Amino acid sequence: MMNRPMFQFTSLPPLSLYIHLPWCVQKCPYCDFNSHALKGSDADSLPEDRYVDALIADLEHDLPRVWGRPVHSVFFGGGTPSLFSPAAIDRLLAAVRARLPLRPDAEITLEANPGTVELARFQGYRAAGVNRLSIGIQSFNAEQLRALGRIHGRDEALRAATAARAAGFDNFNLDLMFGLPNQTVDEARADLQCALDLAPTHLSLYQLTIEPNTLFHAQPPPLPDDDRVWEIQTTLQAMTAAAGFQQYEISAYARAGRSARHNLNYWRFGDYLGIGAGAHAKITDASGITRLWKLKQPAEYMGKAGSAAAIGGEQRLTRMDAAFEFMLNALRLNAGFEPALFQERTAQPLSLVESALQQAESKGLMLRRHDRIQPTEKGLRFLNDLLCLFLPAADSHDDPH
Repeated sequence: MMNRPMFQFTSLPPLSLYIHLPWCVQKCPYCDFNSHALKGSDADSLPEDRYVDALIADLEHDLPRVWGRPVHSVFFGGGTPSLFSPAAIDRLLAAVRARLPLRPDAEITLEANPGTVELARFQGYRAAGVNRLSIGIQSFNAEQLRALGRIHGRDEALRAATAARAAGFDNFNLDLMFGLPNQTVDEARADLQCALDLAPTHLSLYQLTIEPNTLFHAQPPPLPDDDRVWEIQTTLQAMTAAAGFQQYEISAYARAGRSARHNLNYWRFGDYLGIGAGAHAKITDASGITRLWKLKQPAEYMGKAGSAAAIGGEQRLTRMDAAFEFMLNALRLNAGFEPALFQERTAQPLSLVESALQQAESKGLMLRRHDRIQPTEKGLRFLNDLLCLFLPAADSHDDPH
């Protein structure tokens, strides 16, 4: 049987760049990210120069995949990127600009831990070209910070946000978690009010979940029950709305014009290049979509960066993979998506998932109009149930590539 192309793209989606900096001072008990505690007592044991060399070599090796495409956003994630010096970030961004057309208005975000920053460091990041910070507060409650294994206290969290503003960052996010061990509604409300008083432009409010391969999975803390978590969540949603924040994604709240452009590109099934230990990428070309990821262990990654040996795995998406992954991302957005975006980003007709769309509508999980498909309030609350409707059937077959 003659193979026919499964994908025929007429245009490519926006491209972002993710840079993974995997070290942290200590591993938090809830964290399942690819992060690694430093062996020394502080950043003295950080192999900063060698790792930056590896990142640049990694980028160089990946260039043929995205040659000439403009980069709309850059995100330094971790780990704790703020362990890296402003000079290292400056060197990395200079290397990016020398190799890729970085848009003049690109959003460039760096994640920071309140226990690893001060004003001069923030000023250095700003001078290097970082124009947005994401500060991992998690809680302002001293007892909860200890339970979460955070290295900072309430005062350091307050100082970090104040320093961000003083350093010239007029666009910064604060991360908070809710549903913490034994947390009450009043405690959650107090945490959020403290964050709002610091006048961020963006808030990320994450429910604490117990993930495999974490300390909390082995030794579960006493979490509030589902009814209390729901009460906490609805209380926080009301508070953010009253403060002028719009919830535009399951965990993301922003002031007007301050949505996270990098994350929006993920949720709209855009492309992203990923460099660094364990970094993932999604790249579209004229005939398909490729996912790939780099080796997870920093030492092994540094030894092989710049060659194909640094790639931990690669996958070419099938038609149904692409459809499911589009929905997996786009249905996290409160506003959903325009129907035309599905075909633009997957090169497939929306009719490919018509049965699932009808089921989602009939269950009250989705609204469909001619110009928009979006989850209902019920759909957002029971998002896993909604997404399961779009899972590729185990016995479905796509044509080979």
